[in-house]
Amino acid sequence: HRAERVFLLLHGMSTTPAQFERVAYDLHERGHNVLVPRLPHHGHADRLSPALERLRAEELYDAVAEYLDVAQELGERITVAGFSLGGLLAAWIAQRYPVQRSVPIAPFFGVSLIPNRLMGPVAEHLLRVPNRFHWWNPILRERHTSSHGYPRYATHAIGHAHRIARVLFDEAREKRPAAEQVTIVANATEVAVNNYAIRRLYRMWHNHRPENVELAVIRGLPLSHDIVTPIRPWRLADRVHPHLLQAIDPQRDVVLA
Repeated sequence: HRAERVFLLLHGMSTTPAQFERVAYDLHERGHNVLVPRLPHHGHADRLSPALERLRAEELYDAVAEYLDVAQELGERITVAGFSLGGLLAAWIAQRYPVQRSVPIAPFFGVSLIPNRLMGPVAEHLLRVPNRFHWWNPILRERHTSSHGYPRYATHAIGHAHRIARVLFDEAREKRPAAEQVTIVANATEVAVNNYAIRRLYRMWHNHRPENVELAVIRGLPLSHDIVTPIRPWRLADRVHPHLLQAIDPQRDVVLA
């Protein structure tokens, strides 16, 4: 049935909705409706599927619009949260759509080891040459990640994702975010996405709406990127989960260590 609040959760590149399983169940236990869609070209049974090389920015724009249409049928007020690629899409929604709340978690605006000024040319170069697949973990290769994710990423998918980020940043320089409230969650020990780019977007949005935009930095973790998937080494999910839940659905009586 239609609820007062609905939460749209967007998973990261090469994973599936199972990444947000724990968060989704906890939000549902609070009485909310929860929508966790599968992003285009993700979730194939063949974990070595080449489907990800076909991912395009235009498909993600269309998918976001469809997800929001469904969410509007499920709740009066919409909160969007996403991780990595899903975090980029959550930020895109925050910029363009008047949702109640948006929570980009370690959003992908660039690669951690590539300076911001070089990321655009690198992304466009990736799109000019044939797509390549790279292992997330070159040592474990196909044994890396759980059964619901791809162990590889596609260079063309990275390039198209960064095109979305460039459009987002261009708009954020000139326009305030459409979302009522925004909390960007960053990992201080991030190894994959570019935290400097995350801080840049935060500053742009904060300049437009200082009372409605905040940056929450999670500290004290080992070097890491995926802080959402329930089963992670070093009990990462157990340590981060309360912080994510508080950012996505703030509870005034919760005190975090």
